[in-house]
Amino acid sequence: MRKIPNYDLYGESARPPWYDAFNFEWIAERSRPNDWRIAAHRHDALLQILYIRSGSGHVLIESERLVIEPPCIVLIPAQTVHGFVFSPDVDGLVITAAQRALESISKAVSPGLVPVLQRPALIPVRPILGERTLMPLFGLLEQEFRGSARGHIAAGMSLMIALFVQVARLTDAASAAGTAVNDRRATQIKRLRELVAAHVREHQPIEFYAGKLGVTAAQLGRICRDELGQSPMSLVNDQLIREAQRDLVYSGQTIKQIAHALGFEDSAYFSRYFRKQTGVTPTEFQAAAHRDLSLN
Repeated sequence: MRKIPNYDLYGESARPPWYDAFNFEWIAERSRPNDWRIAAHRHDALLQILYIRSGSGHVLIESERLVIEPPCIVLIPAQTVHGFVFSPDVDGLVITAAQRALESISKAVSPGLVPVLQRPALIPVRPILGERTLMPLFGLLEQEFRGSARGHIAAGMSLMIALFVQVARLTDAASAAGTAVNDRRATQIKRLRELVAAHVREHQPIEFYAGKLGVTAAQLGRICRDELGQSPMSLVNDQLIREAQRDLVYSGQTIKQIAHALGFEDSAYFSRYFRKQTGVTPTEFQAAAHRDLSLN
Protein backbone atom coordinates (compact mmCIF):
# COMPACT_ATOMS: atom_id res chain seq x y z
CA MET A 1 0.00 0.00 0.00
CA ARG A 2 1.36 3.43 -0.96
CA LYS A 3 2.09 5.49 2.12
CA ILE A 4 0.60 8.98 2.36
CA PRO A 5 3.48 11.45 2.91
CA ASN A 6 3.48 13.18 6.28
CA TYR A 7 4.91 16.70 6.16
CA ASP A 8 5.39 19.71 8.42
CA LEU A 9 4.88 21.91 5.36
CA TYR A 10 4.57 20.33 1.93
CA GLY A 11 7.92 18.92 0.87
CA GLU A 12 9.49 19.21 4.31
CA SER A 13 9.92 16.38 6.80
CA ALA A 14 7.38 16.29 9.61
CA ARG A 15 8.47 17.71 12.93
CA PRO A 16 7.36 16.10 16.20
CA PRO A 17 3.66 16.66 17.05
CA TRP A 18 4.57 18.96 19.96
CA TYR A 19 6.25 21.45 17.62
CA ASP A 20 4.56 24.85 18.05
CA ALA A 21 4.47 26.12 14.46
CA PHE A 22 3.00 29.26 12.94
CA ASN A 23 3.60 29.96 9.28
CA PHE A 24 2.25 32.37 6.66
CA GLU A 25 2.88 32.19 2.93
CA TRP A 26 1.23 33.00 -0.38
CA ILE A 27 0.00 29.98 -2.31
CA ALA A 28 2.23 30.70 -5.29
CA GLU A 29 5.39 30.49 -3.14
CA ARG A 30 5.09 26.73 -2.76
CA SER A 31 2.78 25.83 -5.65
CA ARG A 32 4.67 27.49 -8.51
CA PRO A 33 7.83 25.36 -8.04
CA ASN A 34 5.58 22.27 -7.93
CA ASP A 35 3.84 23.10 -11.23
CA TRP A 36 0.74 24.27 -9.29
CA ARG A 37 0.11 20.75 -7.98
CA ILE A 38 0.36 19.69 -4.35
CA ALA A 39 0.14 15.90 -4.15
CA ALA A 40 -1.94 14.16 -1.47
CA HIS A 41 -0.27 14.36 1.95
CA ARG A 42 -1.08 15.04 5.60
CA HIS A 43 0.24 16.93 8.64
CA ASP A 44 0.18 15.08 11.95
CA ALA A 45 -0.02 18.13 14.19
CA LEU A 46 -0.64 21.11 11.96
CA LEU A 47 -3.84 22.77 10.83
CA GLN A 48 -3.94 24.75 7.60
CA ILE A 49 -6.36 27.43 6.44
CA LEU A 50 -6.28 28.77 2.91
CA TYR A 51 -8.01 31.88 1.65
CA ILE A 52 -8.35 31.87 -2.14
CA ARG A 53 -9.28 35.23 -3.62
CA SER A 54 -9.21 34.35 -7.33
CA GLY A 55 -8.14 31.70 -9.79
CA SER A 56 -9.44 28.15 -10.03
CA GLY A 57 -8.60 24.55 -9.28
CA HIS A 58 -9.71 21.82 -6.95
CA VAL A 59 -8.89 20.43 -3.53
CA LEU A 60 -8.77 16.78 -2.53
CA ILE A 61 -9.98 16.21 1.04
CA GLU A 62 -9.62 12.55 1.98
CA SER A 63 -11.41 10.87 -0.97
CA GLU A 64 -13.57 13.85 -2.01
CA ARG A 65 -12.60 16.19 -4.85
CA LEU A 66 -14.07 19.69 -4.45
CA VAL A 67 -14.02 22.48 -7.02
CA ILE A 68 -12.51 25.76 -5.81
CA GLU A 69 -14.82 28.71 -6.48
CA PRO A 70 -13.20 31.91 -5.14
CA PRO A 71 -13.45 33.70 -2.91
CA CYS A 72 -13.48 30.86 -0.43
CA ILE A 73 -11.78 29.40 2.62
CA VAL A 74 -10.38 25.87 2.72
CA LEU A 75 -9.86 24.43 6.19
CA ILE A 76 -7.62 21.39 6.62
CA PRO A 77 -7.35 20.05 10.21
CA ALA A 78 -4.35 18.01 11.33
CA GLN A 79 -4.15 14.40 10.06
CA THR A 80 -6.50 15.12 7.13
CA VAL A 81 -5.22 13.79 3.80
CA HIS A 82 -5.38 16.59 1.26
CA GLY A 83 -3.94 17.83 -2.03
CA PHE A 84 -4.43 20.70 -4.46
CA VAL A 85 -4.38 21.61 -8.12
CA PHE A 86 -4.28 25.37 -8.75
CA SER A 87 -4.47 27.47 -11.89
CA PRO A 88 -1.34 29.60 -12.48
CA ASP A 89 -3.38 32.77 -11.88
CA VAL A 90 -4.37 31.73 -8.36
CA ASP A 91 -4.29 34.51 -5.77
CA GLY A 92 -4.43 33.35 -2.20
CA LEU A 93 -2.60 32.55 0.99
CA VAL A 94 -2.13 29.68 3.39
CA ILE A 95 -1.59 29.80 7.14
CA THR A 96 -0.26 26.86 9.11
CA ALA A 97 -0.55 26.59 12.89
CA ALA A 98 -0.36 23.96 15.62
CA GLN A 99 -3.74 22.26 15.96
CA ARG A 100 -3.27 21.37 19.62
CA ALA A 101 -2.32 24.92 20.61
CA LEU A 102 -5.30 26.42 18.78
CA GLU A 103 -7.68 23.94 20.39
CA SER A 104 -6.27 24.70 23.86
CA ILE A 105 -6.77 28.45 23.39
CA SER A 106 -10.25 27.90 21.97
CA LYS A 107 -11.31 25.75 24.92
CA ALA A 108 -10.34 28.58 27.24
CA VAL A 109 -11.92 31.51 25.40
CA SER A 110 -14.60 30.03 23.10
CA PRO A 111 -15.24 26.27 23.35
CA GLY A 112 -17.70 26.44 20.46
CA LEU A 113 -14.78 27.02 18.08
CA VAL A 114 -13.23 23.61 18.74
CA PRO A 115 -15.58 21.65 16.40
CA VAL A 116 -14.89 24.24 13.68
CA LEU A 117 -11.16 23.59 14.02
CA GLN A 118 -11.66 19.84 13.76
CA ARG A 119 -13.77 19.60 10.58
CA PRO A 120 -12.34 19.96 7.06
CA ALA A 121 -14.40 22.39 5.02
CA LEU A 122 -14.63 24.47 1.87
CA ILE A 123 -16.54 27.62 2.80
CA PRO A 124 -17.77 30.29 0.35
CA VAL A 125 -17.00 33.91 1.25
CA ARG A 126 -18.86 37.01 0.11
CA PRO A 127 -16.30 39.25 -1.64
CA ILE A 128 -17.12 42.30 0.47
CA LEU A 129 -16.62 40.30 3.68
CA GLY A 130 -13.36 38.87 2.41
CA GLU A 131 -11.89 42.27 1.60
CA ARG A 132 -13.23 44.24 4.57
CA THR A 133 -12.94 41.68 7.37
CA LEU A 134 -10.70 38.76 6.45
CA MET A 135 -7.93 40.50 4.52
CA PRO A 136 -7.12 42.92 7.41
CA LEU A 137 -6.79 39.88 9.69
CA PHE A 138 -4.57 38.11 7.18
CA GLY A 139 -2.48 41.28 6.86
CA LEU A 140 -1.89 41.35 10.62
CA LEU A 141 -1.08 37.64 10.63
CA GLU A 142 1.51 38.11 7.89
CA GLN A 143 2.97 41.07 9.78
CA GLU A 144 3.44 38.98 12.93
CA PHE A 145 4.95 36.12 10.96
CA ARG A 146 7.40 38.30 9.03
CA GLY A 147 8.37 40.30 12.10
CA SER A 148 10.45 39.36 15.11
CA ALA A 149 8.90 41.52 17.79
CA ARG A 150 8.45 40.09 21.24
CA GLY A 151 5.53 37.67 21.45
CA HIS A 152 4.92 37.51 17.71
CA ILE A 153 3.96 33.82 17.89
CA ALA A 154 1.50 34.51 20.73
CA ALA A 155 0.07 37.46 18.81
CA GLY A 156 -0.22 35.32 15.71
CA MET A 157 -2.08 32.58 17.55
CA SER A 158 -4.42 35.15 19.10
CA LEU A 159 -5.16 36.50 15.63
CA MET A 160 -5.84 32.93 14.50
CA ILE A 161 -8.56 32.69 17.15
CA ALA A 162 -10.08 35.93 15.84
CA LEU A 163 -9.89 34.45 12.33
CA PHE A 164 -11.68 31.29 13.40
CA VAL A 165 -14.45 33.32 14.97
CA GLN A 166 -15.03 34.70 11.47
CA VAL A 167 -14.82 31.19 9.99
CA ALA A 168 -17.41 29.96 12.48
CA ARG A 169 -19.70 32.83 11.50
CA LEU A 170 -19.25 31.95 7.83
CA THR A 171 -20.07 28.30 8.62
CA ASP A 172 -23.24 29.36 10.43
CA ALA A 173 -24.22 31.60 7.52
CA ALA A 174 -23.61 28.79 5.01
CA SER A 175 -25.72 26.43 7.12
CA ALA A 176 -28.53 28.98 7.31
CA ALA A 177 -28.30 29.56 3.57
CA GLY A 178 -28.50 25.80 3.01
CA THR A 179 -31.66 25.67 5.13
CA ALA A 180 -33.12 28.57 3.16
CA VAL A 181 -32.28 26.81 -0.11
CA ASN A 182 -33.94 23.62 1.11
CA ASP A 183 -37.05 25.55 2.17
CA ARG A 184 -37.19 27.32 -1.17
CA ARG A 185 -36.80 24.09 -3.07
CA ALA A 186 -39.54 22.40 -1.06
CA THR A 187 -41.83 25.29 -1.97
CA GLN A 188 -40.82 25.00 -5.64
CA ILE A 189 -41.52 21.26 -5.69
CA LYS A 190 -44.92 21.79 -4.07
CA ARG A 191 -45.78 24.46 -6.64
CA LEU A 192 -44.51 22.26 -9.49
CA ARG A 193 -46.79 19.42 -8.40
CA GLU A 194 -49.74 21.82 -8.36
CA LEU A 195 -48.88 23.13 -11.82
CA VAL A 196 -48.48 19.64 -13.25
CA ALA A 197 -51.82 18.55 -11.79
CA ALA A 198 -53.50 21.60 -13.35
CA HIS A 199 -51.88 21.43 -16.79
CA VAL A 200 -50.86 17.81 -17.39
CA ARG A 201 -53.67 17.20 -19.90
CA GLU A 202 -52.34 20.10 -21.99
CA HIS A 203 -49.01 18.30 -22.66
CA GLN A 204 -47.03 21.43 -21.93
CA PRO A 205 -43.22 21.33 -22.39
CA ILE A 206 -40.93 21.45 -19.36
CA GLU A 207 -40.04 25.04 -20.27
CA PHE A 208 -43.65 25.97 -19.50
CA TYR A 209 -43.37 24.73 -15.91
CA ALA A 210 -39.91 26.23 -15.47
CA GLY A 211 -41.21 29.60 -16.62
CA LYS A 212 -44.09 29.47 -14.16
CA LEU A 213 -41.56 28.83 -11.37
CA GLY A 214 -39.17 31.53 -12.52
CA VAL A 215 -36.28 29.18 -13.28
CA THR A 216 -34.70 27.72 -16.40
CA ALA A 217 -35.47 24.22 -17.63
CA ALA A 218 -31.95 23.14 -16.64
CA GLN A 219 -32.41 24.54 -13.13
CA LEU A 220 -35.74 22.79 -12.80
CA GLY A 221 -34.07 19.55 -13.85
CA ARG A 222 -31.45 19.92 -11.13
CA ILE A 223 -34.07 20.73 -8.50
CA CYS A 224 -36.13 17.66 -9.37
CA ARG A 225 -33.13 15.34 -9.49
CA ASP A 226 -31.78 16.66 -6.17
CA GLU A 227 -35.12 16.68 -4.32
CA LEU A 228 -37.08 13.86 -5.97
CA GLY A 229 -34.47 11.70 -7.66
CA GLN A 230 -36.28 12.00 -11.00
CA SER A 231 -36.55 14.35 -13.97
CA PRO A 232 -39.38 16.86 -14.43
CA MET A 233 -40.64 14.82 -17.38
CA SER A 234 -40.85 11.72 -15.19
CA LEU A 235 -42.93 13.72 -12.73
CA VAL A 236 -45.26 14.81 -15.57
CA ASN A 237 -45.52 11.24 -16.88
CA ASP A 238 -46.35 9.91 -13.41
CA GLN A 239 -49.15 12.45 -13.04
CA LEU A 240 -50.55 11.76 -16.52
CA ILE A 241 -50.60 8.03 -15.87
CA ARG A 242 -52.39 8.56 -12.56
CA GLU A 243 -55.01 10.64 -14.37
CA ALA A 244 -55.35 7.96 -17.03
CA GLN A 245 -55.70 5.15 -14.49
CA ARG A 246 -58.32 7.11 -12.56
CA ASP A 247 -60.33 7.72 -15.74
CA LEU A 248 -60.01 4.09 -16.85
CA VAL A 249 -61.37 2.82 -13.54
CA TYR A 250 -64.05 5.36 -12.67
CA SER A 251 -65.10 7.49 -15.66
CA GLY A 252 -67.13 4.93 -17.62
CA GLN A 253 -65.74 6.41 -20.83
CA THR A 254 -64.31 4.51 -23.79
CA ILE A 255 -60.54 4.31 -24.35
CA LYS A 256 -60.91 6.76 -27.23
CA GLN A 257 -62.82 9.26 -25.07
CA ILE A 258 -60.29 8.97 -22.26
CA ALA A 259 -57.38 9.45 -24.68
CA HIS A 260 -58.99 12.60 -26.06
CA ALA A 261 -59.74 13.95 -22.57
CA LEU A 262 -56.07 13.42 -21.64
CA GLY A 263 -54.89 15.44 -24.61
CA PHE A 264 -54.03 12.59 -26.98
CA GLU A 265 -55.34 13.06 -30.52
CA ASP A 266 -54.80 9.38 -31.35
CA SER A 267 -56.09 6.61 -29.05
CA ALA A 268 -53.54 4.20 -30.54
CA TYR A 269 -50.72 6.53 -29.49
CA PHE A 270 -52.28 6.82 -26.03
CA SER A 271 -52.31 3.02 -25.75
CA ARG A 272 -48.64 2.79 -26.74
CA TYR A 273 -47.75 5.56 -24.27
CA PHE A 274 -49.72 3.89 -21.46
CA ARG A 275 -48.09 0.52 -22.12
CA LYS A 276 -44.62 2.06 -22.20
CA GLN A 277 -45.20 3.67 -18.80
CA THR A 278 -47.00 0.79 -17.06
CA GLY A 279 -46.18 -2.41 -18.94
CA VAL A 280 -49.83 -3.14 -19.80
CA THR A 281 -52.35 -1.72 -22.24
CA PRO A 282 -55.20 0.55 -21.08
CA THR A 283 -57.69 -2.26 -21.77
CA GLU A 284 -55.69 -4.76 -19.71
CA PHE A 285 -55.31 -2.31 -16.82
CA GLN A 286 -59.01 -1.44 -16.88
CA ALA A 287 -60.11 -5.08 -16.89
CA ALA A 288 -57.79 -6.00 -14.02
CA ALA A 289 -58.86 -2.97 -11.96
CA HIS A 290 -62.54 -3.73 -12.45
CA ARG A 291 -61.99 -7.33 -11.36
CA ASP A 292 -60.12 -6.21 -8.25
CA LEU A 293 -62.82 -3.68 -7.38
CA SER A 294 -65.65 -6.08 -8.28
CA LEU A 295 -67.10 -3.47 -10.60
CA ASN A 296 -67.92 -6.06 -13.30
